[in-house]
Amino acid sequence: MARFRNRKKKVFVKPVVKKQQQQQPNVDHVTGDKIPKSFVFSRGKLPGPLQQLQMDLRKLMLPYTALKLKEKKRNNLKDFLNIAGPMGVTHFLILSKTDTAPYLRVAKTPQGPTLTFKMHQYSLAVEIAQSQLRPRCPQDLFKNAPLIVMSGFGNGGEHLKLTTTMFKNIFPAIDINTVKLSSCQRIVLLNYNEETKLIDFRHYSIRLQPVGVSRRIRKFVQNHQVPDLRNLQDVSDFVTKAGYGSESEGDDEAATVTLVSDLGRVNRASTKSAVKLQEIGPRMTLQLIKIEGGLCSGEVMFNEYGDGGNKKRQDVKDLKEYKADEEDSDENMEQGDEDSDENEEEDSDENDEED
Repeated sequence: MARFRNRKKKVFVKPVVKKQQQQQPNVDHVTGDKIPKSFVFSRGKLPGPLQQLQMDLRKLMLPYTALKLKEKKRNNLKDFLNIAGPMGVTHFLILSKTDTAPYLRVAKTPQGPTLTFKMHQYSLAVEIAQSQLRPRCPQDLFKNAPLIVMSGFGNGGEHLKLTTTMFKNIFPAIDINTVKLSSCQRIVLLNYNEETKLIDFRHYSIRLQPVGVSRRIRKFVQNHQVPDLRNLQDVSDFVTKAGYGSESEGDDEAATVTLVSDLGRVNRASTKSAVKLQEIGPRMTLQLIKIEGGLCSGEVMFNEYGDGGNKKRQDVKDLKEYKADEEDSDENMEQGDEDSDENEEEDSDENDEED
């Protein structure tokens, strides 16, 4: 009797091809301007909170930054500069820590200038979220670069003008005629206090709420969930009944805008919407203490503590010149001693021959 083998059918497995990561463009296709990109890294060893602040700053600079940038102890500034050119990186944000305070340096590659800020206070994004009753951070919040708003920098000196130019060039410029409202979801606010000379650094998310629409209706349209009407006698009770909190929040005329296009399911074109800002962090209080003409080096263009930096460099230079002069004089003295010894030996040899 013939034997039949139980042959297993071979299952064809389609090979999984990983999609290549789309390279980010270097030039804006609308404005034609070069898109600024950044590296956020540290110099020296940082404590745990500052390491988390570094990750928060990388997230803030998205999408035009290296979120998973790996750094090693042996890496120096030249290593980052060598890869910055091929990748189109235009700015460095460098964190460091001394015995007195943490510092943040913002540098323009490849030739500077470099702005050094002393960090008086800072709060992490997770700490700000824990302090809020309803923290808001949707997944698509970091798909587009944030807007930049600066206040109080107009009445200062040249160092504040340079600070304004530096921060404006870190983020991509927008064209108000072609920008999409859906891409404006975050905002970075820098406020300069002329009395204390401190800069308040804040990071907010932007959301719009239609004016004149109750909170219940707004949530119903956004969430696509059937409300619980068991305890209500009519649908009108759901619309008119006041729920938890304020049903229709007070709308300030200064904080309302008229939309030119639809934004989501609730905010429609030609209707008024209230602009709401919610802080997402990180938060920093900075003080500009030094501006250098090069990349973390060069001529000191501004120093908060006076001309101490240039004086110190001049003292070091004078000390080096003094040491070099001393070494030259020592060599000349040694050479003179050797010549005199040789002359004495020659005279003694001549005297011996005469005897």
